[in-house]
Amino acid sequence: MAISKEKKQQVVAELKEMLTGSKAVIISDYRGLTAGQMAELRNKLRPFEGRFLVAKNTLILRSLQEVGLPALEEMLRGPTALSFCFGDLRQTLQVMQEFAKETELLRIKGGLLGERVMNVKDVQVLAELPEIEVLQAQTLASVQSPISGFVGLLDGALHGLLYVLNARAEQMGEAAA
Repeated sequence: MAISKEKKQQVVAELKEMLTGSKAVIISDYRGLTAGQMAELRNKLRPFEGRFLVAKNTLILRSLQEVGLPALEEMLRGPTALSFCFGDLRQTLQVMQEFAKETELLRIKGGLLGERVMNVKDVQVLAELPEIEVLQAQTLASVQSPISGFVGLLDGALHGLLYVLNARAEQMGEAAA
């Protein structure tokens, strides 16, 4: 079904707004999903400020070009849906992956993280990252580890020096007696 020029311009404007405002965009093939399943996915994404949208590939390409993002011709073949991440990126990606596993119909093709093009593997890696608090704790531990090792080394050297000095003091005490 053909859509009017005004409607196309409206869709492109909406896509441009979402492309510039989102942290990441996930491109997927929704072939085989029912309207009810798509509504279910939209409901699952809503708490994490995610949005699932179906659009024509030509309109998506035009929006990407007008915003200055990389054109993703390889990913924009066949029925295409875009998932926008406005909130928690990791949670949105996890919802998408879980839904793809549950339905076995939704197929993630890749996406954009800022201006960086992501393939399927990149999306999986991002979805599997631990929460930010865990990453911060791991980073802090990796920074503290060499420092605590150095402190332990200094502590051992000081104990060794004290042991030598104590032994020498005992030796001198025996010689004086």
